[in-house]
Amino acid sequence: MSILGTIREDLQAARGQDPAARSNAENALVYSGLHAIWSHRVAHRMWAVPALRGPARVLSQLTRFATGIEIHPGATIGRRFFIDHGMGVVIGETAEVGNDVMLYHGVTLGGRSLEQVKRHPTLEDRVTVGAGAKILGPVVIGEGSAIGANAVVTRDVPADSIATGIPAVARPRTTTEKLVDPNSYIDPAMYI
Repeated sequence: MSILGTIREDLQAARGQDPAARSNAENALVYSGLHAIWSHRVAHRMWAVPALRGPARVLSQLTRFATGIEIHPGATIGRRFFIDHGMGVVIGETAEVGNDVMLYHGVTLGGRSLEQVKRHPTLEDRVTVGAGAKILGPVVIGEGSAIGANAVVTRDVPADSIATGIPAVARPRTTTEKLVDPNSYIDPAMYI
């Protein structure tokens, strides 16, 4: 996909996920989550070239300074990713984030090991993570799942589940909690 196409998709995701989003022009100017994502997309491409890893880290830290959002350039981020509010979001080097994923402020996709292995979470497609949630270690959050605000997840979460609490306990969605279209507003707090 072209860079312009990716930017359009990210802007569409912002408008679809945030009821306060008014226009693409305004969102492009003021949404720190979009700025962090766009900067990450550049830094991630740089990270793929060993000689550019240093500058990629510098770019990611400058972005952290400007937005309050820290995304390691080695992290893999899918399409239509959206960070709402953003301040305090941390995404580690080996994290993998699928398509149509949404994170709220204060989310950590962190590691639990210092070994040079896969040590950060994998979020499959259409996952929503509530404010302040911590997902730690090389766990997999299954497709279509929601992580409640302030949950601490250290184990895999099956697809179409809701995980809440400390430590997080996952349960299947009930028939009245159908998967919401990724272009409509999802509030993970409604699952608490």
